[in-house]
Amino acid sequence: MSKFEKAKERLLSRPKDYTYTEAKSLLTQLGFVEYNKGKTSGSRVKFYRASDRRILLLHKPHPGDVMSAGAVKDLASRLEEMREL
Repeated sequence: MSKFEKAKERLLSRPKDYTYTEAKSLLTQLGFVEYNKGKTSGSRVKFYRASDRRILLLHKPHPGDVMSAGAVKDLASRLEEMREL
């Protein structure tokens, strides 16, 4: 199993310690690009994929890197709807 497949499986398991860094890496591998407005963008970060014009919004956790359980569940659900997981 490749690292990419393992990353998808990890998200599917909806772990309590899933990090924003992991999410960003997975989304990048799926063709999404992170957009934010610099230091003033707040905690909402947009990921955009030009090939199908899909947009995903994530809450960037602070001060740590671990995402909330709700954010992980939402991300996994959205990617399942898109048939990416």
